[in-house]
Amino acid sequence: MKVLSFLAAVLLSFPNLYASPQASAPASSSSSQAITLLAQSAAALTGRTTVSDVTLSGTARRIAGSDDESGTAILRAMASDASRMDLILPSGPRSEIRNASGAIPLGAWSGPDNVSHPIAYHSLLTDATWFFPSFGIARALAGSPYVATYIGQETRNSTSVQHLAVWQLSSSTSTPAVALVQRLSQVDLYLNSTTFLPVAICFRTHPDNNVLIDIPIEVQFSDYRLANGVQIPFHLQQFVNNNLAFDFQFQVVALNTGMTASTFAVQAQ
Repeated sequence: MKVLSFLAAVLLSFPNLYASPQASAPASSSSSQAITLLAQSAAALTGRTTVSDVTLSGTARRIAGSDDESGTAILRAMASDASRMDLILPSGPRSEIRNASGAIPLGAWSGPDNVSHPIAYHSLLTDATWFFPSFGIARALAGSPYVATYIGQETRNSTSVQHLAVWQLSSSTSTPAVALVQRLSQVDLYLNSTTFLPVAICFRTHPDNNVLIDIPIEVQFSDYRLANGVQIPFHLQQFVNNNLAFDFQFQVVALNTGMTASTFAVQAQ
């Protein structure tokens, strides 16, 4: 229902959005090939280790226009689909919280002035734990409301990969509503064809006041190391609109520290 109330407002505001009566509805169930690949990736990442929370600490480089600065980073996430990124940079602290573990996904960011700004609802339907792919893969494997489909074998960043797409399925019977939820929630996952470790994920964010404009986000994972039985990507790069925005190199990883939901508290919007 959290998606449907939002969709009702969007579809009334944009009546021509996905309005073609010939449009076909997205797949309503996961493909067997996608499930097999997701299971192989989950096994490669965590084996038999259960992970409930993770903390990644290290250095961060932030690039925004002419700003190019480096500092420290702490990224935290819980398996329930909540994350927090805290950066200490020369320009001041920056923070982002995304929490999709409740009935309604919430998010907020703050800059050096420490003023909290809400993240628009339509930019909160993708994976909140984007920097720790094990959690997103586990949710996709769990099934409803997630659907996964196999796209094909490709080459990405000079690596042979298996391309999957994962999205949330709306409970609506309206083809336009179902298509809109897929577009807003879809995450494309690229798995190394040999190791099944994630090479990259891609999704979209949007301006706060325009759900129709897509801003592509790509996260690239590298420098995998074994930590407490779990394969961790110690190097992450996030590209926004095809430009490098963040470069993280982690030095310390902590798993299953007993993190609580209060770490990801966001004031209701």
